[in-house]
Amino acid sequence: MNNYYLGGDVSKGYSDFIIIDEEKRTVVDSFQLDDTETGHQELSKILKKLLEKYQNSIIYSAVESTGGYENNWFNSLLNLQKELNIEVARLNPFGTKHNSDASMNRIVTDKNAARNIAEYLINHKGKVNYKNDDKYFAMRRQWKFVRILSKQKTQLYNQLESVLYTANPEVLSYCKHGYPNWLLKVIERYPTARELSRARISKLSSIAYVTEPKAVSLINKAKQSVAAATDAITADLITSLVKQINQLDKLIKKQSKLIADNCNLPELKILKSFIGIGDYSAVGLMINISSVDKFESTKKLSSFFGLHPIWKQSGDGTYGMHMSKKGNSEVRHILYMVTRTAIVHNPLIKEIYERHIKKGMNKTAAMGVCMHKILRIIYGMLKNNEEFNPGKDRANSMKMLKNSTHPKTVVIKQNKLRRYQQPDESAPISNRQAKKRKKQKLSQDEITSSSTGSNIRSFHK
Repeated sequence: MNNYYLGGDVSKGYSDFIIIDEEKRTVVDSFQLDDTETGHQELSKILKKLLEKYQNSIIYSAVESTGGYENNWFNSLLNLQKELNIEVARLNPFGTKHNSDASMNRIVTDKNAARNIAEYLINHKGKVNYKNDDKYFAMRRQWKFVRILSKQKTQLYNQLESVLYTANPEVLSYCKHGYPNWLLKVIERYPTARELSRARISKLSSIAYVTEPKAVSLINKAKQSVAAATDAITADLITSLVKQINQLDKLIKKQSKLIADNCNLPELKILKSFIGIGDYSAVGLMINISSVDKFESTKKLSSFFGLHPIWKQSGDGTYGMHMSKKGNSEVRHILYMVTRTAIVHNPLIKEIYERHIKKGMNKTAAMGVCMHKILRIIYGMLKNNEEFNPGKDRANSMKMLKNSTHPKTVVIKQNKLRRYQQPDESAPISNRQAKKRKKQKLSQDEITSSSTGSNIRSFHK
């Protein structure tokens, strides 16, 4: 059986393709097809002709993620699996770029990019995840749409705060933890401090959650306001911003409900059993994880999303351990929001968070620890296909703690890097390195003497 590799570099409206063999020799020279019915049919004919010529062969194909332009080609290749021996993958452009850099290819064209994608399939076979069906396709689009709406809402809030600072700054004291709905109604009706100062107490207190004392306080503050902008144009801008925010909020709730109503996949039900993960978070996690089977361990999963700690040491310099923050930032954002909920409502995560705070760890670092813990729990739930069980997690933690506290025989390990020559303090090294070697030698001598003493005591017993 021969293996052939199809690389597709997708652009808006068309795509460049090439097919190579295992030895990276060209089998079908570069060709370009439009993203139309004719173009897709032509691609199907080319692949059928190749498999008819080389029977009992398989074609491994891939396209890069390009923000959605690749979806038509990807689905077209998936549909061909029904009649052709073909595997389909969607690649991360970050990986193919580094593959191109490693090949030292200095000429960047769509034609060369297609070849680079095909060569990536050969060079990194273990890293490519071939799919038979993308069951999260519809949810992925819906989830991203809600994400875009949420970003737009945040932008409008930022603009509203900027305008309010000059038109009605006193009301911002109520916005330390977000904008309450009652305040948005007040601002929409009385956008500037001048208008708010002229409001009637009875009419202002008719707004839900605005009591009479609060209405009096709002009016008095407005009368003493230092607001610089009191014109009609600024007032109209504030009113328009509030209306846009309310419309977006309704649309986000509607789209989120659609996601919740269509969350029928078993993986989503498993994730939602964890206190802190809702419909939106579960969908966001699954469309990014896709399949937990492609990760060999929790370490691989945390590295993929940039939650793993990194340690850098070069020459005499050593740099502290911290979260790498490489990989997909969306998952880190989801886990951060999940963690914020979990440290309040999930007893297991709350316990872990408080334990690290008591040890002297700052809140941000403790949040990072909890995020990493939650991701490991998610991996375990999906891998074992079971809902969250805090008792099982506590039992595993106690088992690990028991093993770690069990007395062990002191074993003096030799530094493998120094197996041919022990560190020499007389070498032309830096002062920092000399101190480091001296400290290591003293530490080694202490271990040797303590282990020798314990052996002598054991002998006399």
